[in-house]
Amino acid sequence: MNAPVEVRAEDAFDASAVHAWLSAKVEGLGDEPPHVRQFPGGASNLTYLLTYPDRELILRRPPAGHKAASAHDMRREYRVQHALKPVFPYVPRMVAFGDDPAVLGGDFYVMEKLDGLILRGDLPPGMTLTPEQARELSGKVVDRLVDLHAVDVEKAGLADLGKGAGYVERQIRGWSERYVAARTDNVGDFAEVREWLAANRPGEVGICLIHNDYRLDNLVLDGPSTLNITGVLDWELATLGDPLMELGSMLAYWVQAGDDDVMHTSRRQPTHLPGMFTREEFVARYAEKTGLAVGDWRFYEVYGLFRLAAVLQQLYRRYRDGATRNPAFKDFWQFVGYLDWRCREIIAKGSV
Repeated sequence: MNAPVEVRAEDAFDASAVHAWLSAKVEGLGDEPPHVRQFPGGASNLTYLLTYPDRELILRRPPAGHKAASAHDMRREYRVQHALKPVFPYVPRMVAFGDDPAVLGGDFYVMEKLDGLILRGDLPPGMTLTPEQARELSGKVVDRLVDLHAVDVEKAGLADLGKGAGYVERQIRGWSERYVAARTDNVGDFAEVREWLAANRPGEVGICLIHNDYRLDNLVLDGPSTLNITGVLDWELATLGDPLMELGSMLAYWVQAGDDDVMHTSRRQPTHLPGMFTREEFVARYAEKTGLAVGDWRFYEVYGLFRLAAVLQQLYRRYRDGATRNPAFKDFWQFVGYLDWRCREIIAKGSV
């Protein structure tokens, strides 16, 4: 479980200012500001638990320091979830959006807390999963993604969320540029990988709403026995894009039992347990449910791993430049080097 902890000094804010702002929008909060704690998980936007005597709320805000120009758009993240709620109920209810810099120094929003179970690197103490339960959960993870990709964006009012056609080319170019900009002298240049991705881009299989950070540890389950997915969290990267690109980036985090020791040191979901789908099984079920032809999966697998490397390198660069003191980022450069090797190994295997 990702239990909230005391707020890191660099991420602290004035709870009284937030309370005064929120009280003008929400009735019955009382006179005292909430007790604030911070969720330690996540490496981008910051998430806090606001505890009042009779309710709990969640506040989301960007981190301090340097960040990519298109990232951390609180207004957009709020809008996506607010619009999705009537047509895809697996999002929290939005409470209020704030853009007064006098409150938190920038945009932020508050939403209802979704109660339930979130699975992190290892199962919570006392919880077990039989192979049958693990396989059933794997299937539910695929099926919820299929549901998301089937959302009618016109009906949801989100048809203007992204640029649509040309998504594959924009992603390869954009992540290549971001990696190069964030590169430090202790990591490779990914030149071979970047060139291969640019030369082997497939055509888009379609354009749909994608979450863009869909992972097991962003899903809320109703309990340890039923394991039904009741919520999907962290919508900051949602856009209109190619669904197989989302599948590739999602499976970069899906560490399976047969992976090497380095991959297992990066594991942040219990996807290694007996009965969990392999990545190949995940792709096969998704293709069966959607009817999409996958083609040469190597492209999507390499894209997902390269995208992960670029994300980690950006976070490591922020740490090395002093924009954050979060110790979780200090060794990311080592895994970035591993991902360069892994991508080149996959490319070398040839089409299957």
